[in-house]
Amino acid sequence: MIKNTFLYILCFVGVIVFPSCEEYLTPSLNDQMTLEEAFDKRITTERYLSQVYSFLPKDYEAKESTTPRSDEAYYSWIAWAPYLGHNDGSWNPSTNLYHTWSYNYKGIHQASIFIENVDKCLELSAEERLNMKAEARFIRAYLYFMMVEQYGPVYIWGDRVPDLNIKNEEIDRHSLEFCFEFINSELEKAANDLPLRIQDPAWYGRATKGAALATRARMLLYAARPLFNGCDLYKGMQNYYGDFLFPQAPDPVKWEKAAKAAKDVIDLGIYKLYENTTENDPLQRGIKSYMGIYFEKWNDELIFAKWESDGWLWNVRCNPPLVVKHGYGGYAPSMKLVDTYPMAETGRFPVAGYQLNGTPNIDPLSGYSDEGFVDSYVHPIDKFTIKAHQSCVGRDARFYASVLFNGMYWINTFQGKKLVTFYTGGTSTYNNKSGDFSKVGYLWRRMTDPRNDMDNNKWGSFSWPYIRLAEVYLNYAEACNEKPTRDETSALNYLNKVRNRSGLNNIEEAYPEVKGNQGLLRELIRKERLVEMAFENLRYYDIRTWMIADKESNGPRYGRNLLATNYEDSWERTDQICLPLVFQPKHYLFPIHQSQLDEMKNITQNYGW
Repeated sequence: MIKNTFLYILCFVGVIVFPSCEEYLTPSLNDQMTLEEAFDKRITTERYLSQVYSFLPKDYEAKESTTPRSDEAYYSWIAWAPYLGHNDGSWNPSTNLYHTWSYNYKGIHQASIFIENVDKCLELSAEERLNMKAEARFIRAYLYFMMVEQYGPVYIWGDRVPDLNIKNEEIDRHSLEFCFEFINSELEKAANDLPLRIQDPAWYGRATKGAALATRARMLLYAARPLFNGCDLYKGMQNYYGDFLFPQAPDPVKWEKAAKAAKDVIDLGIYKLYENTTENDPLQRGIKSYMGIYFEKWNDELIFAKWESDGWLWNVRCNPPLVVKHGYGGYAPSMKLVDTYPMAETGRFPVAGYQLNGTPNIDPLSGYSDEGFVDSYVHPIDKFTIKAHQSCVGRDARFYASVLFNGMYWINTFQGKKLVTFYTGGTSTYNNKSGDFSKVGYLWRRMTDPRNDMDNNKWGSFSWPYIRLAEVYLNYAEACNEKPTRDETSALNYLNKVRNRSGLNNIEEAYPEVKGNQGLLRELIRKERLVEMAFENLRYYDIRTWMIADKESNGPRYGRNLLATNYEDSWERTDQICLPLVFQPKHYLFPIHQSQLDEMKNITQNYGW
């Protein structure tokens, strides 16, 4: 896990800038210390490594990037929001937003410099130097993987400080297979030398064997999925060297590799799902278990994470405006995400799909209703009695831990009892001229701890997971379901571990027909992943690597009818408020930016750009 005190004691020695390809490779030390001086002392060597860590994505940068550009969320700002150009399809190779090519190569170069020079620091023991070199190797591989997620194949400099004699016109992307093989090898090397645990609490947050192996497991899962495993869209594309950039045919064996990689993490035996041990009621236990992932510091579910010591940046955007003193009200779950949370009693997902007009196809066996109200409903967390819409009654524990819905009272009474209603004229009234209001009829509450009095600027803190055990379980379940030697038993077992933690029954109890049905199990794993990993920046890449974004992230988006002037009518569905999503086949991968095309005349552009 990444600890703030480690990340931010930065000494920017050897910092480089990237206006051209040649300068990707040239450290600009200016009047700062030389490399020899930087690696002469323990303190400066540790600070250099801290600088390498600083290239990992910050949680707020990630949530501003991937989450609002996926179908799991609706961020309500209507101007000056960078995700808008991506969601409406207007972006192009000259669009600067979210292009991380140069920044990540800067981090890759800094990691390479560290790897090559750390052994010069004799104030560190041989074991310390070995561990620190492995940390830098892990971060370098992580940055390469982030680039592949976004761009597909990239140029791999290799296990060395890049060669300054390489000419711009000679550079093109390596094949995807080459990229994955290199990243896999780097993560394996790092895992061999990284410690299993960080023993000194002052250094919590540094990379471990589990972090390297879990990243490797995610990477190999992506490599097995359709986008990167022989899809028709990228067939025939060749680079400057004459190599096919993408696999020309699917390789089912990649699912076997993905399954084994996930099991390698599980078999370390040091991680476990966070579970509350004080509650007897299954729903209450499920709610507090899910909340604890974020609020219980350094819990054993977190494989690689950051502790966010100041919750203001996130929570102020989740708080309902006008109801609380500090609330922007812009971070909301999508209607699709809200619809996906299972029913607590049956364990079934309530909505099986949608008609062309957005009407949900409700599973009659789920026990769900999208019409009517329940008077005197007691919210299971906040214990307030409310008039609740039927759709909010009887849902999975994760729904209550994550969703602030229309008609609730605010999550605490530090400043009195406050009703939250989002319709026009409500206590947090709808406003179509500002982004600081809910546009869906819901807000996100998962990282908002009810124990904090945010009206008095007590914003709290929480974990931000890069990778946690529940994801690894779902990765393993998916790979077991897809691999040639299909292992349905293991797929069901590890899917059920995640469901059971939330108080749900086994998936085969909820869906007896899933036994022997690979396609149905695939669909259910994907739904479970949407719910369990909501707002953790995975959905954007999931629907792309599954190659379902053209269906899931395209067309009208629905929410509740906040144009209504009374509470009851505001629960109708409408597509007249939320902006639609536009997805074209070329959007599966980012374009290589025009600045790189100008530098590297022979670099191969991605399909459609």
